[in-house]
Amino acid sequence: MADEFTPEERAALAPYFTNLDGPVFALVNLPEVVKGALFARYSRSPKSLRRLFLDEFRTAGGSAADAARGVAWPVGDAGTKRAEQLYERVFFEYGDDSVAQLGGVHLACEGASNILTKVLEWGRLMAYLEQSTRYIPYDDRPGGRYRYHVPAELDDALRQRYVAALDGAFDSYREWLPRMRAFYETKYPRDPAESDTVYRMTIRAKALDTLRGMLPAATISHVGIYGTGQAYEQLLLRMRAHPLAEVRAYAELMLAELRRVIPAFLKRVDLPERGGVWSRYLAATHAATQEVAARLLDPAAPEPREEVTLTDFDPDGEVKVVAAALYAVSALPDDELLERARKMSLEERRAVLDAYVGERLNRRHRPGRAFERTSYRFDILGDYGAFRDLQRHRLLTLEWQRLTPH
Repeated sequence: MADEFTPEERAALAPYFTNLDGPVFALVNLPEVVKGALFARYSRSPKSLRRLFLDEFRTAGGSAADAARGVAWPVGDAGTKRAEQLYERVFFEYGDDSVAQLGGVHLACEGASNILTKVLEWGRLMAYLEQSTRYIPYDDRPGGRYRYHVPAELDDALRQRYVAALDGAFDSYREWLPRMRAFYETKYPRDPAESDTVYRMTIRAKALDTLRGMLPAATISHVGIYGTGQAYEQLLLRMRAHPLAEVRAYAELMLAELRRVIPAFLKRVDLPERGGVWSRYLAATHAATQEVAARLLDPAAPEPREEVTLTDFDPDGEVKVVAAALYAVSALPDDELLERARKMSLEERRAVLDAYVGERLNRRHRPGRAFERTSYRFDILGDYGAFRDLQRHRLLTLEWQRLTPH
């Protein structure tokens, strides 16, 4: 049964809910901590969300006349305090981490090395957008130096060698850009029907895409991140345990800014007995694994390999995918479906897969989760440009080794 609100209550609700009568509505103009706390109360209250807001989070004040003029009734410090107290109890004391999924933040991280951007983009449950070396040239020298990171760990002598090496790499990149543009202009002459602007952008993109493999991993970039409080907590715990000073420094900068928006979600991160223990655990297991690898593995150079090697796959993958495709549209248990799929003819399996995949009109028409029932593992040796493209695919399970100079 829908709630009924008095005119005064409707005036209080209007600035914060996209509608006051229907069963589906969005929350607007509220702090992240309040929105998350409202949803967190769902599991322990029989009240509707709008009624919870009125009873527990609204600050007294304002009037119907204010609302008519578009003046919002404030949630204020009292409502925010109530939300933070709820998180204190449910998240921090009870350990119910799911409530930290209920608030999110858009965060910008600028001037980050490509090494750092890959650390930032490790998590599957966050959204990222990064400056692309495919579309942005890196031949400029703002402030008299190329755009790359100089690690704080380097002593003076090594720092000088490092700067000279990276300046040389960027000099080569800068020198080759006009040559590569000229090459593609010759190879792909402009169609008279194509606008000059579109043509120049296409040629530039081809040149940049070809040369971006020359850019070192120290090249700096800007990254936009959107994630929940829980995702940021996990990211910061990993970053605080990282061996690189740049990563640890950005962790502190990010924590300070995130606490301006969602402080309740990140209370545990730097508490010695909570996040501190967690980060030390991550650092200790990484160090221990490195030690045992050094002890057990032959330090000799690896044997030559192809650039792409299929190292493992499931011989029963097709049978498992067919059974998984049938699972949601049948009443049979999983083991029986597997047995039936195993006994099907090739034509019968093909019929199941053809129906499940359907007619894909474009690459965004993806079939369902049945294809997650099997797996393939590849070992790939590639340049940094190819790695960046692969690393963006969040649904894959990616691990990568340290960069080599080859």
